[in-house]
Amino acid sequence: QVQLIESGGGLVQAGGSLRLSCTSSGRTFSSYAMGWFRQAPGKQREFVASFSYRDSYTYYADSVKGRFTISRDNAKNTVYLQMNSLKSADTAVYYCAAQTSLGAYSDSGFYRYWGQGTQVTVSS
Repeated sequence: QVQLIESGGGLVQAGGSLRLSCTSSGRTFSSYAMGWFRQAPGKQREFVASFSYRDSYTYYADSVKGRFTISRDNAKNTVYLQMNSLKSADTAVYYCAAQTSLGAYSDSGFYRYWGQGTQVTVSS
């Protein structure tokens, strides 16, 4: 069983930055596919960014390319989401997800393990 704990959310003004963290309890974290998703009120959960399984290629949603960066520190079992130039449209609950296989990294249905979510609110 893999447990994921997110942190780092909060309230920020438009144009500001936040860094989200997601720490895993898994023993083979370095090989996990890891993803960040978000869900705004009244909307479906959407893909933000991910690392692929084992080789850690990165993928981004078009809406965050050039503004958000996913990274990982395998020694700390932690994946990060650095969010810059934040917009009001980025306001959502952000979720970390993990899976121990190859698959569709931008598809929420692919991931088996999920964190509890952390709220990000961007004020305009």
